[in-house]
Amino acid sequence: MTTALITGSTAGIGAAFARRLAADGHDLVLVARDTERLTEQATELHDRHGIEAEVLTADLATDEGIETVASRLGDRKNPVDLLVNNAGFGNKGRYLDVDMADELRMLKVHVEAVLRLTSAATAAMRERGRGGVVNVASVAAFVPRGTYGASKAWVVQFTQGAARDLAGSGVRLMALCPGFVRTEFHQRAGMGTDNIPGWMWLDADKLVAAAIADLARGRTVSIPDPRYKALMGLVKVTPRGLLGGVASKTGRKYGPR
Repeated sequence: MTTALITGSTAGIGAAFARRLAADGHDLVLVARDTERLTEQATELHDRHGIEAEVLTADLATDEGIETVASRLGDRKNPVDLLVNNAGFGNKGRYLDVDMADELRMLKVHVEAVLRLTSAATAAMRERGRGGVVNVASVAAFVPRGTYGASKAWVVQFTQGAARDLAGSGVRLMALCPGFVRTEFHQRAGMGTDNIPGWMWLDADKLVAAAIADLARGRTVSIPDPRYKALMGLVKVTPRGLLGGVASKTGRKYGPR
């Protein structure tokens, strides 16, 4: 029996990972800020799938929260075989419209927490010669628009670089880059979604299934849907100057209002 630790496990992509991994027979360490929701989730997954589900309450926007999770990942007696760095959020508003404290909080969760938790997990995994890390990024990482996309671009670059450094160690790392997913993400950020076309929405459970398959194939970046793979293919061949203008215009049309 292997154990997976999932941050931001109580909703959205994190909850989809928890459902899938529990159904596959993995024990879980569920991490989020809301103890009550975590406990309900752990009980449901245990009762439905017969797995052990540990609850770990932590706010990854704080040093204390990051250290709590890092310590669990470094526990050699109760090893974690798969880390899913999923916790994250967005801020409503353009650059300079968002309070600096909120921007720094987002960077704490998207960058510092991902770095410290990945490091804690992979150090222990390398000793055992096996393990995996999925860092949830976004297709926003590939277009020059906003601090959210910039933070996710860091996740992609960091994950790819770390994967190369750990090649041959038995530890796999992958950046997961979804598009729009029907979760609580936009609601929590106060972002309207009525202007986003239906074809752009992804199902969280299907996304997770594709991500797990890509991790098994050894991919370091996963864009888990043909529609977004096609869009990102266009992004690669579009001049950066033109891309910036298109991204800004698209953001105004489909982004938060």
